[in-house]
Amino acid sequence: MPPPPIDYASRHYWAGTIKMGLSKFFILRVLHDGPMHGYDVARAVERATGGCCSPTEGTIYPVLREFEAGGFVTATEEVVQGRQRRVYALTDAGRAAFRVALEAWMEATTALQDTGRAFAAADRAKAEKGCC
Repeated sequence: MPPPPIDYASRHYWAGTIKMGLSKFFILRVLHDGPMHGYDVARAVERATGGCCSPTEGTIYPVLREFEAGGFVTATEEVVQGRQRRVYALTDAGRAAFRVALEAWMEATTALQDTGRAFAAADRAKAEKGCC
């Protein structure tokens, strides 16, 4: 059975797509502040984004494993509040990746803002002309 068609007119689709990309960026961002275990990473991302990105365990741990495999984070076993936890810390490569990601997201943000302004200006011009 083929997958259902993607609804590109759905805000839910676009919000999910954006959040997937931003989650990786914000995981690097919060680890830039210092080492923490996965649950703390998820909560820190949620706080840093004002709730826009709220990564789940199903999202956070695969990304952390991917970053660990790539040498962007290290993981050490520690006892936290009586429980064995993996604590993740950025490596130098992870800090460099964060800087590159920040530059890329800032460029994309600028392009989005420029597009939004141009779109709004075109709408105003059409409205002023009374044209559709």
